[in-house]
Amino acid sequence: MEYGSIERELRIDAAPEVVYEVISSPEHLREWWPDEAELDPVPGGTGVITFDGKGTAPVTVVEADPPRRFVFRWAYDEAPATDTNSYLVAFDLVPSGDGTLVRFKETGFRERGWEAAVLEDAYLDHVRGWDHFLPRLVSYAAKVGVRP
Repeated sequence: MEYGSIERELRIDAAPEVVYEVISSPEHLREWWPDEAELDPVPGGTGVITFDGKGTAPVTVVEADPPRRFVFRWAYDEAPATDTNSYLVAFDLVPSGDGTLVRFKETGFRERGWEAAVLEDAYLDHVRGWDHFLPRLVSYAAKVGVRP
């Protein structure tokens, strides 16, 4: 296994504008991913996400193109997040009928320069994490998209 990237495609029953808000605004992020989030969701914007029991991670927004693409870097307890010490997460949003197709990708594992066992552990930890959190994104964004 190469441990280079984690990629998923998700279908969400909500408009791209709704999904974009859910993946980029702190008040929505903390409903499906971190326990706490502070973030300025503009290119170059920075912030912090916190996972109870796991620590904090600085975040730097790389791209913000509503409602099509949101990209950020993040790394536990390392600031600022750079090309060599962080993970790069990209959400590409494509209209799909009355919903949105989300193409998710996280990279930056091999760039960390870890030995093979550490790389594998980190990669598999993130796979488990995203396999837990991305379904929460799908259900939460669909709920937000159904406003009275």
